[in-house]
Amino acid sequence: MLFGTRTDEATSFALLDRYLDAGGVWIDTADCYSFWEDPSGHGGQSELTLARWLKARPGVRDRVKIATKVGCEPLYPGSYPESSEGLSADTVAAGIRRSLERLGLDHVDLYWAHRDDRSSDLAETVSAFGALVTDGLVDRWGYSNTAVWRVERARSFALNAGTAAPTGLQLRYSYLQPRPMVRDNDHDHRFGWTTDETLDYVQSNPEFALWAYSPLMSGAYDRADRAVSSAFEHPGTDRRLAALDRAAGQLGTTRSEIVVAWMTGGAPAISPIIGVGSIRQLEIAVRGAALKLPDEIRRDLDAQW
Repeated sequence: MLFGTRTDEATSFALLDRYLDAGGVWIDTADCYSFWEDPSGHGGQSELTLARWLKARPGVRDRVKIATKVGCEPLYPGSYPESSEGLSADTVAAGIRRSLERLGLDHVDLYWAHRDDRSSDLAETVSAFGALVTDGLVDRWGYSNTAVWRVERARSFALNAGTAAPTGLQLRYSYLQPRPMVRDNDHDHRFGWTTDETLDYVQSNPEFALWAYSPLMSGAYDRADRAVSSAFEHPGTDRRLAALDRAAGQLGTTRSEIVVAWMTGGAPAISPIIGVGSIRQLEIAVRGAALKLPDEIRRDLDAQW
């Protein structure tokens, strides 16, 4: 997210190189990253940094898959979240052209609707994404920060129209869970959270992949200087942290690695999107993804509420 702004190019390249060496495949960005860090008030810096990395590493494009997003770029500096580009058919079509130009690519592997836009006609939005698949500019598409009922409605529109349907969901998720009814007060996307309904939907529709951002809660699992948000202050959090400590003690690892292993090895499997700014953070994520939890440890983790 911060490549090209707070994370300088040398660090960004080092992280990408190490990720590739570790077997990493998916790289997730957005057209709006990181408008809040750049003096221009607009995004695009992350995509441009990825383009320079790809150009400097001939042949790497065949080894990675690139995902980017449309919908949250501010209309003018300082306008987000009140005014952003949205998901009109014209915006979706123009957005992919701008992203591909910045990335230096002829297609992306996954294109996300970054946030629901209820001011745009849903059928037109679906048709616009479907057209990008037909034209070969996008391999597949999905929804981020969108209510499940809206995703299912979009899927129905696509199936009825004979166009490419969404096959991905990207929402916030971690092992710790917030108290009910605090979501809109802890996060600026009311429908940006994975719920039991989301998990059931993905498990019942195996063509869908579930991606989760903020899985390590900005380092709060292992860093004393990163407090857990007040939205997570309830007895269940204490029980879950204790279960993480038991698991980490038994396996000789960190809480964060246990969280990543719990997500990737569960049912449904969840792909954690981990924004790292250092090699150490990346190594923790890589070790977690490679870790297979013993059944008894997973049962203990799942039993806490």
